[in-house]
Amino acid sequence: HEKALAIREQSLPPNHPDLAKSYNYIGNVNSHMGNYPKALSYYKKALQIWQRSLPPNHPDLAMFYNNIGNVHDTMGSYPEALSSHEKALAIREQSLPHNHPHLAKSYNNIGNAHNHMGNYPKALSYYEKALEISQQSLPPNHPDLTMTYNNIGLAYSRMGNYPKAFSYYDKALQIWLQSFPPNHPDLAMCYNNIGSAHASMGKYPEALPYYEKALAIREQLLPPNHLDLAKCYNNIGVVYENMDNCPTALSYYEKALEIRQQSLPTNHLDLTMSFDNIGSAHNSMDNYPKALSSYENALEIRQQSLPPNHPDLAVSYNKIGNIHKHMSNYPKALSYYEKALGIWQQSFSSNHPYLAKSYNNIGDVHNHMGNYSEAVLFYEKALEIQQQSLPSNYPDVARSYNDIGNVHHSMGNNSKARTFNEHAIEIEEQLPPSNHPDLRKCRNNLED
Repeated sequence: HEKALAIREQSLPPNHPDLAKSYNYIGNVNSHMGNYPKALSYYKKALQIWQRSLPPNHPDLAMFYNNIGNVHDTMGSYPEALSSHEKALAIREQSLPHNHPHLAKSYNNIGNAHNHMGNYPKALSYYEKALEISQQSLPPNHPDLTMTYNNIGLAYSRMGNYPKAFSYYDKALQIWLQSFPPNHPDLAMCYNNIGSAHASMGKYPEALPYYEKALAIREQLLPPNHLDLAKCYNNIGVVYENMDNCPTALSYYEKALEIRQQSLPTNHLDLTMSFDNIGSAHNSMDNYPKALSSYENALEIRQQSLPPNHPDLAVSYNKIGNIHKHMSNYPKALSYYEKALGIWQQSFSSNHPYLAKSYNNIGDVHNHMGNYSEAVLFYEKALEIQQQSLPSNYPDVARSYNDIGNVHHSMGNNSKARTFNEHAIEIEEQLPPSNHPDLRKCRNNLED
C-alpha cells in the first residue's frame, strides 16, 4: 500500500480520490496492527480529500467517519467515537432508505460507544433500532441478525438483567446452529458470550462448559498459536481463578501469554490482558511481588501504546494500587488509586460503575490509615453511584453498605453501623449461595 501511495503521490494532484483510497487502505492495516494513532492520521487524510471531492451527504463520507469512530472507540476516546459515528449516521439517514443495512451498522456503532461509556440503557435503545431495521430488511434467520442479538444480550448483561441477556444470546445461538456447521467460529463466539454471562452472575461451574465448547471449536479450526485460542485459555483461567483453583488458572493464563508473545509485537495491548490475569492469579495466591511485577509489565505496555488519559491505564493504576494496599504500602496505594480516579472521571459519565470502584478503593486506603471521616465520604460516593447504576440487590451495593457500617463501627457510631450492616445482610440474603462468605462476614460484623 505504501508503494502504491508513493506512485500516486508522484503522479496525481494532492486531492485526487485515488490518494484517499491509499490513505484508507494504510489506515486499515495500521488499525489491524494496533497502530491506532497512525490509523487515525491516515483516515483523516482520506476524509479531507473526500470532503473536497464529494457532496456533504455522500455515503462514502459516512464510511470514513465510521472508520475514524471505530479507531477512537478502540483507543478509548469514546466521546470522539460517538461524535464520528453520529456524523456517519446523519449522512446515512439523508442518503439511504430508512431500512438500509448501513443504518443498522451506524446504530450498532453508536450503541457500542454508549456501551463503553457505561450508558447501557442508551446503548440498548440504539441496538434495538439496529435490530428493527435488520428485521425489516432480512429474513428472520439471517446470520447478520446474530450480531445485533449478541449486542443486545451484552447490554442486558451489563445492566445485570441476565434472563434477558440469555434470551437474546439464545436467539443468536439458534440462528448460528441453523446456518452454520457445528464447528463454525461464530458459534464459538456465542458459546463464549453465554459463558461470560454465567461468569458475570458468579455461576462459574455453568460458565466452564460453554467456554470449553468455544475452545473445542477453535482448537479444531485454528493453528496452535492462533490468538483466539489465547482468548479461550484466558476465559477458562478466569473461571478456575474464581472457583479458587488458582494454580490451574495460572497454567491457562500462561498458555494464553505464550501464544500472544509468539504472535504479537512486544508492545501489543493484548499482552496486557495476560499480564493482568497472571498478576491476578498471583495476587489471589498472596504472591504479591510476582503480582506487582506482572501488573507493572502491563502498565509499561499501556504507557507505550496509549494516550495518557486512556481508561485502560486507569485499570493498571488500580491493580497496582491494590497490590500496594495488600502489602500495606498505603501512601503508594492511594497515589495509584487517585491516578486511576482522575482518568475515569475524564472518560466516563459521573455514575459509571468504575468511578464507584475507584471511590471504594480510596475509601479502603483511608480506612486502613485510620482516616475514618475520609473513608466514609468515599464509600458514600461509591454507594450513591451504585444506587443509580446497579440493581438494588447487586453484590457491590451490599459491600458498600457493609464497608460504611464497618467504618461507623470503628468510629464508635454503633447505631449507624448496625443500620448499614442490616442493609448489607438484606441484600446478601437474596443472593446465592446462602452460605456465601460475604454473607457470613456481614453477619459477623452485625454481631460485633
